Amino acid sequence: MFEVLLITSLNTRRWILPKGWLMPDMTLTETAAREAFEEAGVTGAIAGDPVGSYQYLKVKKDGCGAPCSVDVFALEVTEQLADWPEKGTREITWQPPDAAAALVSEPGLRQLLQGFSRQHKQPAAAKRAV
Repeated sequence: MFEVLLITSLNTRRWILPKGWLMPDMTLTETAAREAFEEAGVTGAIAGDPVGSYQYLKVKKDGCGAPCSVDVFALEVTEQLADWPEKGTREITWQPPDAAAALVSEPGLRQLLQGFSRQHKQPAAAKRAV
């Protein structure tokens, strides 16, 4: 069974994928892999192209909303570390894509996970990705 890693957001505690802003001097894939490490303590081989994207409204501290677009990259996880930079600040859970889709609140992310589930049915060995 293929699994997806979800983490809780820092402020609202809703279930999301590890994500962040593009870092200077890093590619999109390098940034995605770095965020997965910092937020969830996972490392592995990251795909070169996004598996999809979604949009959501990020609510800022002042209460205003800012539209954001997120490119989602698959990371085949080879290690989940015992310690990482944001350990203790977030919860993590591994879920099959359909179950992950049911936990997230962003409609675009939910649709992406449902589509990912249909495209990546794997009857053999378990795999994990973020």
